[in-house]
Formats: sequence, C-alpha cells, structure tokens
Amino acid sequence: MSRIAVLGAGSWGTAFAQIAADNGHDVVLWGRDEYITSTITNSRTNPAFHPGFTLPEGVWASTNIGTVVRGAQVIVLAIPAQAVRQRLLEWRSEIPADAVVLSLIKGLEAGTSLRMTEVVHDVLPCDPAAVGVLSGPNLAREIMQRLPAAAVVAFPDRTVAELVQATIATGYFRPYTNTDVTGVELGGAVKNVIALAVGIAEGMELGANAYAALMTRGLAETVKLGVGLGANPLTFSGLAGMGDLVATCTSPLSRNRSLGELLGRGAGLAEAIAETKQTAEGVTSSHPLLELANGLDVEMPLTSAVHAVIHEGAEPQGVMRALMSRDTKPEVSH
Repeated sequence: MSRIAVLGAGSWGTAFAQIAADNGHDVVLWGRDEYITSTITNSRTNPAFHPGFTLPEGVWASTNIGTVVRGAQVIVLAIPAQAVRQRLLEWRSEIPADAVVLSLIKGLEAGTSLRMTEVVHDVLPCDPAAVGVLSGPNLAREIMQRLPAAAVVAFPDRTVAELVQATIATGYFRPYTNTDVTGVELGGAVKNVIALAVGIAEGMELGANAYAALMTRGLAETVKLGVGLGANPLTFSGLAGMGDLVATCTSPLSRNRSLGELLGRGAGLAEAIAETKQTAEGVTSSHPLLELANGLDVEMPLTSAVHAVIHEGAEPQGVMRALMSRDTKPEVSH
C-alpha cells in the first residue's frame, strides 16, 4: 500500500482519491476550506462537489500541507492551472524530493504558455523522469458512480508510468501508459477550448452537424499544434485526444461545454462563470494556446474564434459566420 497525497479537494481531485483508495491505498486530500476537509475526514463525503457520495475508508483530508504530503510516495496535483506555480512555491520545502508527481490538470499557464509538468520542472527539485500527467475522458461524477472509464498515464520513463498505472487500476478505472507527456498534456488543454466552441454552438442551436464538424476540426488543430511541439500524432487518436474531446464536448457534465452553451445563449462571460461555479480551464488556456500556435506559425481558427468571443467581446453569431466563410481548402495536406 502506498501513501498518496492529492493536492486539491475539488471535483476531480476527490474522484481520483476514490480511485486510489478503492485500490487499497492510504489517500489524503489537501484542501483550503476547513469545512470541506473536516467533513471529508469525519463523514467521508465532499459536501461542496460530490454530496451524497461516500468515499472509501482510508480517505481523509487536511488544510495543512505538511501533514498531507508527509511520507507520500505519489503527489497528485488537482488544483486550477493558474494557481499551480504559486502553490508549488509555497509548498516546495514540504514536498518529498523523491516523490512521483502526477498532474491531473488540463490547462496551460497564462503568461508563459507552459504545460503543468513544465511548471513543476521549473519549481520543484524533483527527478524529471518522475513528473507526469493523467488525462482522458474522465468526468468526475461518473467516476464517483464507479461507471467504467479509461485514461492515459504519461511519464518520460515508462517504468514510472507502469508503476502509477498499477497504483490506480481498479475494476471500473482502466489506465493505459504512454511516454508522450507533451501530447497527452496538450490534448487535455486544447479539448477544453474546443468544448467551449461546441457549447457555444449548442447554445445557438446550430445542430449535430455543426457539433461534429467543430470536434473534428478541433482535433485537427490539436494534432497540428502537437506535432509542432514534438508530440506523437498517434497520441491524439487515443484517450487523451479523441476520447477526452468527445466526452468533454458532448456531456452536460462538462464545465467547459456548459459555460460555452451559456455564452451561445447570450450570457456574458462573468455571468456564465458565476452560473457554472467551477473552473473552466479553456477560458484561460485559449490565450496561451494561441501564443504557442503563433510562435510555431500553426493556424488554429477554432481556438482563435473562442478567444475572440471570450477575450475580445466578439459576438458568437459573427464569429460563426467568419468561420464558415473562410477560404476552402483540402481536408488533409500532403
């Protein structure tokens, strides 16, 4: 049995804690809210994110980071992307240098366009081979219901990936391994932006043909950017690419799709964020993704369109017309 510290007692962090505990591990969650952490410890339920679900024996929580990470073999990051650097700087002296660090975060850092594993490398004095990511079509509420799901665990060192894989494999959660950290991480970041686009189209009632086109062309954008960054294009046809994209773009449980739907119905950004209540990483990630794309001279029209609606005040109807009137071209370049 391993000691696993999950830093973040939100929706996905709590669901991941359940997975690890169901596999027999001692799991402790860090949260900033004393009421939530004490309720998890005393009642084994997260009243803010998963009321009505009881966590397994062996799961507890604390607001004290030193208590949470002490003796942990695996450190799991489950906090919003824009908080990662500052939190890690605060926690650096507490986190064991020999621990495996696993990111669950699907976003890029604003201002640097860094992926979360790159932020970890920047801040923590840990072995680069032991820093990785888990990604895939993993809607937290379905995980809490123990419905079947699969994901990808990516580390530069396949041995470490297989170790983490064995740590979290359960009867309802099936992890695969990959060494393409860049591709797995990028797929999780871009799909949130595409899910915003699909949500906007849903709010505008544009129909299933439009949703399918947006998902497909969104995947094409992801592959182009990923290849430009050195990722394996085959990664994007797997769980961390197409799999996650489909789940996030089609499920009403997806916070990015839900926020996009509100925008498509005419809500302002602040209103949509207030109504969805949880962090929609695609809102912030659209800008650093475009910066990466511009630096590589990669065209990402859907990401640009979402950015225009969210950050430039563009009307969804005008943006959609502009997308449909772009110059025609071959689907596949040879």
